Amino acid sequence: MATFKLQQKITGLLLFYFFVALVAISSTLYVSWRLEGGAAAINDAGSERMRSFHIAFLLAQYVQQPSPEVRGDIEAKVRQFEKVLGDLERGDPERPLSLPKDKEVRAQMGELQRTWKGDIKPRIKRILDSEQQSEQEFMLAEYRPVVGRFVDSVNKLVAMVELSNARATTLLRTFQIGLISLALIGTVLLMKLFSLMVVRPVNGLREGIQRMGKADFGVRLRVEKKDEFGELAEGFNQMADQLQDLYANLEQRVEEKSRSIEVKNRELAVLYDVAAFLNSSTAAEPLCDIVLDKLATLMDARDGVVRLVDPKGEKLKIVASLGVSKSFLDEETCQAVGNSLCGEVARDGVAMCADFSSPLQRLPMHACKRDGFQSVVAIPIRSKQQILGMINLFFETPRILPPSEIRLLESVGQHLGVAIENQRLIAREKEMAVSEERNLLAQELHDSIAQSLAFLNIQVQLLRDDLKQGQISTALQGLEQIREGVQESYDDVRELLVHFRTRVGSADLETAVRSALEKFEGQTGIRATFSFRGTVPELPPEHVLQAMHIVHESLSNVRKHAKASCVDVELVCDGECSLRIRDDGVGFDAARDTGDTHVGLSIMRERAYRIDAELTLESAPGKGTLMRLALPYRSNVAA
Repeated sequence: MATFKLQQKITGLLLFYFFVALVAISSTLYVSWRLEGGAAAINDAGSERMRSFHIAFLLAQYVQQPSPEVRGDIEAKVRQFEKVLGDLERGDPERPLSLPKDKEVRAQMGELQRTWKGDIKPRIKRILDSEQQSEQEFMLAEYRPVVGRFVDSVNKLVAMVELSNARATTLLRTFQIGLISLALIGTVLLMKLFSLMVVRPVNGLREGIQRMGKADFGVRLRVEKKDEFGELAEGFNQMADQLQDLYANLEQRVEEKSRSIEVKNRELAVLYDVAAFLNSSTAAEPLCDIVLDKLATLMDARDGVVRLVDPKGEKLKIVASLGVSKSFLDEETCQAVGNSLCGEVARDGVAMCADFSSPLQRLPMHACKRDGFQSVVAIPIRSKQQILGMINLFFETPRILPPSEIRLLESVGQHLGVAIENQRLIAREKEMAVSEERNLLAQELHDSIAQSLAFLNIQVQLLRDDLKQGQISTALQGLEQIREGVQESYDDVRELLVHFRTRVGSADLETAVRSALEKFEGQTGIRATFSFRGTVPELPPEHVLQAMHIVHESLSNVRKHAKASCVDVELVCDGECSLRIRDDGVGFDAARDTGDTHVGLSIMRERAYRIDAELTLESAPGKGTLMRLALPYRSNVAA
């Protein structure tokens, strides 16, 4: 037996109800159309009666007093009579006009047509065509009773149509009563069917949900049909089975989840603790010691070591250990990469876990077995894609770590690798900073002390030659130049000591420049003025230090070469932060004498480049010099 879905049932029921209603309404419309057509036929047939009498009256008037006007009226009435009679027989859907389909009505209509065409119309024509009045009067006398009988036939036709309309009216009322009954019965039937098909299953489902809401997981719904509600009932029963099973095992599941969450929390706490510790500035080996101790405690490992790859990437060296014996350290302190389990991990970068009691273990682990280890885990230490080393944890019992613990250890290995790499980068940065400072010191020594010593060496040779030749006056002049050279070297040494002892600390740029100008004025006697405008931004100490080195170098050039009597220093922080140093000295040709051969200016440019600043020099012979340092910061007012 075919089963139908709920939607198919409702659609079929509504389509059937619509079809019945459509047939009933169509029948009502058809009967109404017939009534309208019959009413029009009665009206036209009644007009034919009047028209027949009117023609007889006009014929009598024409016989008494013939005239073309009366004859024309008679002929017009005849044509109109024939048209209406033809419309009655054919019907007119547009009006609408139609005779009933009864045989008696059709027969009566045919009889009227024959009487009109075969008797009435010829008589009218003969009366109109006769030229003798007496003959016309005779034919008119014969025409009158014939017209009366013809009118009686028309009356009979009208009576038949009225009778047919009466029956149609009765039928229309019957259809209307049927429509009312259909609406009532259909409404009751639809309510009953919808109650059976929809309301009752929904109520059953609602009751089942209410009982389940009260923790009655034993409730089940009857599956009576294979429609949508049947599928809902099956789904409800399956859900009830699953909930009943879940509720029965809820305590066990909660306990399992609690243990899992506790393990995850412990792992996360260790990972957070390790990550927070690795962010400190501790050296690499203490970092490895503490991380190894934390991981051994977390994984219940007895012993462990941390190995790092040497700079050449060929050897693994132990840099941290926990609990292992001295013989183990002596034997394992340096291994070749790729030569053992640890070497393979350092070479491939893939974590491994080995059980020594397994017959599938192929790598020799003599030192591990001698110390009583039953299993080991090797975790790579990596930074980006580079393998820096590995972590070994040793266990007294055979143990293979699950993937979740392996992932945790790999995460710690990545954090440790990043921390070690950061320590190496910091050490390299310090080395580069020392190297750069030594280079700058060498350049400044070459530009100042070395040149002065070379000059003194030449002067000493000249002094010796003058003494040999007995030229005392020339020797005294050379001796005075040597004294001046020694004094200049002494001043250069003091300036270099001040220069390289410069420490900014918490002082800002304004305070540092004021202090430098006070020392410069006190040492050289050259008048120094300072002006300031705006708000100085907070600069990093390194940038302030480099800016002060540039200031010292600029002031040193003023002392050595400018022969100036006044130095003006201006610090402007209004939209842009810039430092200007202007002297009234002899100046120089800036287009020719500021190339790479001038060591002091090259050092100043290097320092400006370090802090992304812009250094410009403007000078001309006899017009002094302007040094402008534009710092890569904007003042707070501009911001």
